[in-house]
Amino acid sequence: MNLVSVILTTFNSESQIEEVIDSIKNQEGNSKSFNIELIVVDDCSTDSTTDILKRMNIRFISTAKNTGGPNKGRNIAISRCKGDFICIADHDDVWFPNKILELISASDLAPIITSGYILEDTNSGRKVERVNNSGDVPFIKYKKNETFLTKLTKSKSGQQTYLGSIMFSSTLKDIKFEESLGMIDFDWILKMFYNNYSVEICKSLYVRKVDRNNLSLNERYRINDYNYSLQIISLYKDEFSKEVALSEKRINGSMGRYYYLIGDMKNSRRYLLRSVINIKTVLYLMTTFVGAKIVKKYFNIFG
Repeated sequence: MNLVSVILTTFNSESQIEEVIDSIKNQEGNSKSFNIELIVVDDCSTDSTTDILKRMNIRFISTAKNTGGPNKGRNIAISRCKGDFICIADHDDVWFPNKILELISASDLAPIITSGYILEDTNSGRKVERVNNSGDVPFIKYKKNETFLTKLTKSKSGQQTYLGSIMFSSTLKDIKFEESLGMIDFDWILKMFYNNYSVEICKSLYVRKVDRNNLSLNERYRINDYNYSLQIISLYKDEFSKEVALSEKRINGSMGRYYYLIGDMKNSRRYLLRSVINIKTVLYLMTTFVGAKIVKKYFNIFG
């Protein structure tokens, strides 16, 4: 029987942690088709997260000090995994009961299996499903480097690779997350999919909950992500020069849209002018002078 290791990092997660853990423990097929090993690493929570973990009889590891993001905890957890397969859960991910069963059903096809998910804004209640549907096909097989190249070029198409979507073989557990910046995972995704085949289950298997305090909406995080992303893609320039050039433009476009979203139009124009110039970019540039409120109200800036 396969052992599935689930790593979960927490920090001040008292409002959601019980629901998250229950959704993991109550997976269909647990103890019958597979066994679950849950490894929790807490990043020095200051609320009642650890008290809740103790009450739930969940053993956990505590970092020596707060590390500013989940990556250090992820590396600690992965290094202790004994499973045949590894899943990553965030403290705001709620799994559907059939998540592991669906993922493991394709585990003999590739070392990496992913799924779609539902993105829920906890402030507005708005839900958006992010899943690749191919008619009645239950899954999509991706060729070697196919997903790597869509991620390298920052394409919006292709395989869903948000961390909570991924189950990977233990043969890939030596791939580490970057720790100094706390949460950035772009390089980990590239290393994971480089020269690998993968499979995507064509259905949503969990809910990812986000709010306006999400770290990815923080300006300092965005600047670090921007600089680090440019540094990472440069490593592949000799092998994929055209793709890296396109990626640079799209990274600038993403930064421009971020500043557009938060209302810093001067910086928005600065980055948009370095991005892929098309009709959409021109419209964004024009509305940085007037009309941005209407655009932000009726359009998905990152859509």
